Amino acid sequence: MGKQRTWQQYRRIDLGILAGVLAVFEFLIVHAAGWWFPDQLYTVSLAAAVTSIVYMRWGVFGGIHALEAGLIFCFFCGADGKQYLIYCIGNLFSLLAVPLLKAVGKERVRTGSLALVFPLLVLFLMQAGRAVTACALGAAPQSVIGFFTTDSLSYVFTFVIIWIARRLDGVYEDQKHYLIRINTEQE
Repeated sequence: MGKQRTWQQYRRIDLGILAGVLAVFEFLIVHAAGWWFPDQLYTVSLAAAVTSIVYMRWGVFGGIHALEAGLIFCFFCGADGKQYLIYCIGNLFSLLAVPLLKAVGKERVRTGSLALVFPLLVLFLMQAGRAVTACALGAAPQSVIGFFTTDSLSYVFTFVIIWIARRLDGVYEDQKHYLIRINTEQE
């Protein structure tokens, strides 16, 4: 029989895989947008979708992925220091959605009507966080509307990705719950 992994090893591997997926897709999106749509005002990001999945699976560990998405986006766009702060700190505002998971219960969020609302809240909090951070760094309040409008297509992508993830066994599910459920089904 093979060696069993500890809970911490399983979590590290899972978080690492999801971080890798996020890095690859954000890299591809930034480069595809620059290559095929250089004059387009809109952007698309999978940051909220992947971060929402990690929040559902592991709770606050999703903050790592929110931060990573900001770093990757800024790095490949050639951002300056101020933009790094705006996107990294702003994305971390999505951590404010995690108490909702605890208050309502991850399983109720996952299976109920909030399943598709939760990731949209995560995206909204990322955008609001960027706007708040930009204002704190001296941007005019009317100029930060672009954080919401240019990233509006991400709502559609986030909704569709989570809609699909909900249908895949164990993807959009608390991992303790998932492993216990799988173990019970095997016995």
